[in-house]
Formats: sequence, structure tokens, C-alpha cells
Amino acid sequence: MKLLIKQRVFSWTDTYDVYDENGTPKYFVKGEFLSIGHKIHIYRHDTGEEVGMVREKLMTVMPRFELITGGRVLGSIQKRFALFKPKYEIDYNDWRVEGDFLEWDYDVYQECCPIMHIRKEPFHWGDTYVIDYACQDDELIGLLTVIAIDAANCSDGKR
Repeated sequence: MKLLIKQRVFSWTDTYDVYDENGTPKYFVKGEFLSIGHKIHIYRHDTGEEVGMVREKLMTVMPRFELITGGRVLGSIQKRFALFKPKYEIDYNDWRVEGDFLEWDYDVYQECCPIMHIRKEPFHWGDTYVIDYACQDDELIGLLTVIAIDAANCSDGKR
């Protein structure tokens, strides 16, 4: 299964449209305009119901984001110090992230099993990401993970 995440270019905040593998709108992602730190909300496209949120934790040395659904924190993702390429630590279901974050081509694993693959599509107007995932239950948390990593890269001025 796949999700296609397209960033809206002319927007004051982090704004994305998310489509399923058939091109049907599935989610709408919108950041808060006047907030201290990133606060990015995920809404179902069909109902407008908020289903998740990525919230930046303040007063941390490296960018850290909480992944929230249903009003509860599922876990967090934190950028780690690394000399040559970014590294991230996920505090959720024993997941780990490996790959090339500068090129936006990375995988999420649970133990030794791949959960999802994330890549950036080249030659698009605005950032466009694709999430390939095997389990329907991982769809929303995968979307939250991609949005958090994008926000962390944005916090460092890297895109």
C-alpha cells in the first residue's frame, strides 16, 4: 500500500495533501501559523476529523517531536547528532529508522523486519514523498513519522 504526500508550495505553514495509491485524497495536513515550535495537525480528508498531530518539544538540544493520535502520545522521534548524515531515534514500538535522510530515501524497521519505505520523488513542484507500507495499521503512524522528520529537517534549515 502507498501514500503520496504532496507539499503545498504557496502556504504560510507546513501544509500537505495526502493521497492513497489510487490518487484519492485521504488526509490533509496543516501546521499552526502562530505557534512556538511546530504543531502540525492531520485531518481525514472526507470528514475533516483530526486523527493525529506532530508536536515539537521545546527546550531540547536536538529537534524532538511527539507523535499524537486520539489525544495521547504514542511516542516520539528525535534527531540525533551525527557528523555526516542525519540520524533519528524513534520511541515507538521498537521501531528504528535507517537510510539516507539527505536524499530522502529511508526505511523503518521493527526488529529485523521492514515496516515501510519512504522516498522523495524528484522533479515535482514542492516536496513530494511516497510511503510504501505493508500493514494498514501502520499508515497513520508512518505519516506522522514522515511529517516529523520533514519538520526536524526544516528546523535545521535543511530541506
